[in-house]
Amino acid sequence: MKNIIIQGINWDAKSSFQKGPAKAPDLIRKALYSDSMNLCNEYGISIDTDTIADKGDFIIKDYFDIITTTKKHLSTDSKVLTLGGDHSITFPIIKAYHDQYPKLDILHIDAHADLYHDYEGDPYSHACPFARIMENGFAVKLVQVGIRTLNPHQAAQAKKYKVEIHEMRNLNLDNIPKFENPLYISLDMDGFDPAFAPGVSHHEPGGLSSRQVINLIQSIDTVVVGADIVEYNPDRDFQDMTAYLAAKMMKELLGKMMER
Repeated sequence: MKNIIIQGINWDAKSSFQKGPAKAPDLIRKALYSDSMNLCNEYGISIDTDTIADKGDFIIKDYFDIITTTKKHLSTDSKVLTLGGDHSITFPIIKAYHDQYPKLDILHIDAHADLYHDYEGDPYSHACPFARIMENGFAVKLVQVGIRTLNPHQAAQAKKYKVEIHEMRNLNLDNIPKFENPLYISLDMDGFDPAFAPGVSHHEPGGLSSRQVINLIQSIDTVVVGADIVEYNPDRDFQDMTAYLAAKMMKELLGKMMER
């Protein structure tokens, strides 16, 4: 079994609406290690193990430094779990993954498709990472779950890049496909309904429940080689609800990454 490295990326420079996600990694850890929860996932697998190393937070001054940081951790033959940060970080992370995993599938959980060709003139906005990933051929398959803000431009982008979208308006989690290649999971906290995750910049009602997302992750039957948790905005949180949910998801993702 590969070791797992946790890296925090303190970055929200490409947030289009509100800053705040750069503060998230340390607060997710604070919730994780608080006395209110233990370090086991729902299957009783403890993440308190020598096979997981938390390398702390990285203050990024240049967007593409995220590639270098991630490559350094992948070079130790480890999987990487990243705590963001806004969703723009996923493109440089996946770019770093491409050398080691030229055939990679991605499961993307989000309210937004993040497929804009550019947003407000920035092709690297947090609204664009999956357009950059797909146009560069960094993923064989991209499956998006929880989408509920699809506009004509992003629908056209999805068709262009053959993205499989499971929208909330007619969601059936039983229809999520099996993945054949190594899998990367990108979890945007606004994929959850705001009732479960108020601490996000973009409140989009009608979203996923915490149980739905946990069940989805637990149902995956392929090797998970990496993941990120992004777009938690502590400035918008209520009684640390979103921090504790992110910590819960961190345990479930790490447990899934430890399986193979």
